[in-house]
Amino acid sequence: MGLFDITEGLLRGMGNVTSAVTRPVTAPFTDPVIRLGVTGLSRAGKTVFITSLVANLMDRGRMPQLRAAASGAIRTAYLQPQPDDTLPRFDYETYLAQLTAPEPSWPEGTRQISELRLSLRVQPTGFMAGLQGVRTVHLDIVDYPGEWLLDLALLDQSYATWSKAALARADGRPSGDDYLALVAQTDPDRPLEEATARSLAQAYTVHLNAARAAGYSDCTPGRFLLPGDLAGSPVLTFAPLPGGDFSRGSLGREMGRRFESYKKNVVKPFFRDHFARIDRQVVLVDVLGAIHNGPRAVDDLRTAMADILSAFNPGRNSFISRIFQGRRVEKILFAATKADHLHHTQHPQLTAITQALLREARDRADFAGAQTAAMSIAALRTTVEETVEHRDGPLDVVRGRLLDTGKQAAFYPGALPEDPQHLLAPARAGAADWGEGDYKVMRFAPAPTTLRPGEGPPHIRLDKAAEFLIGDRL
Repeated sequence: MGLFDITEGLLRGMGNVTSAVTRPVTAPFTDPVIRLGVTGLSRAGKTVFITSLVANLMDRGRMPQLRAAASGAIRTAYLQPQPDDTLPRFDYETYLAQLTAPEPSWPEGTRQISELRLSLRVQPTGFMAGLQGVRTVHLDIVDYPGEWLLDLALLDQSYATWSKAALARADGRPSGDDYLALVAQTDPDRPLEEATARSLAQAYTVHLNAARAAGYSDCTPGRFLLPGDLAGSPVLTFAPLPGGDFSRGSLGREMGRRFESYKKNVVKPFFRDHFARIDRQVVLVDVLGAIHNGPRAVDDLRTAMADILSAFNPGRNSFISRIFQGRRVEKILFAATKADHLHHTQHPQLTAITQALLREARDRADFAGAQTAAMSIAALRTTVEETVEHRDGPLDVVRGRLLDTGKQAAFYPGALPEDPQHLLAPARAGAADWGEGDYKVMRFAPAPTTLRPGEGPPHIRLDKAAEFLIGDRL
């Protein structure tokens, strides 16, 4: 452990003490605050999840499984200015307008950190009703770009370790062979030339974008995909190279230095300033998309989610633990999205596959004292269910508007197995395909809908997800 790490640890500990004493959520006689982190990899549906959750908490007609809504304990919900003036506000109004327009469209994916505060006026019911009056509970929702999540696993890796794993992953992935060919022509011990460094970084970025488009999850560093204002800076101008004991002034030595700078100046501040302050966490997972992309994509998703969850600080919050350990994630929900792409008769299989896929991550969180759950959801329902006649008998399908053509189509993705190991075993073995199984996904557009007064957008189990995440605090 270096002097920087020791100093940073001491400063972080002091910061935890200060924040625990001064932050409103822990102070007595102030309104309680729930900080909900919404994370997930690209295309998992974070923006839609937040928009629909807020809309359905403000108009609770479709939230019967959220007990505080069903009992009338939530009197009203309203948006307030967010507590952190340095973060962009989640553009809820624009996204809701897109999803509920006469010709609805999907909003753009998350490209930066944003935050939104929803305040709920809650009247305790039952025994507590006579002891407490109406109180306000603030829900601070923090949205993270999914591409940045996997960077948290880099904190425990050296440049040599990361390079070895990254080069191994590139073999066989889209544009991976092109990058490996460029590396084969490069001597890491040659003197640093900035043009060579830029060429390698650009080629590696092309590979990462191609791999992500093909459905792979583990594509680090995440800022190579969404660089923001760091585009072109030296902190993003590095790439994996073989070896590890590079000479002073060499290309390899400078690549390693920039990798460490990336961790210090990009990844660590992101973890410290945002992840370490979360109470409750929802991890959105596009399990169906991974299954569609094949066994390698499924196993890649399994390992990626285990890496992501290793960065959380799960466990029960108490006043003492917040002072001496910092904030801990009390509840983690693993939600398989796009459940509306399946007939409801297949939802149990999707949930079971999600549970098995995330077993390692869930076990780690459960052991640390966090409460976890897995379920299949659709934050915005885009389809209706039908049963059609097929040559082999009746077939349960979903019907929706296709994103590419706008035409209505009935869709059957294939029968998910009852035993998740029928998918996970070939995934772990590195199988090229599913053999006899054939699983497909369809890209549906949002369905036009007419919302009656008091109703939020249609969904599947969003109320059950909300009950798990925040119901105990309402």
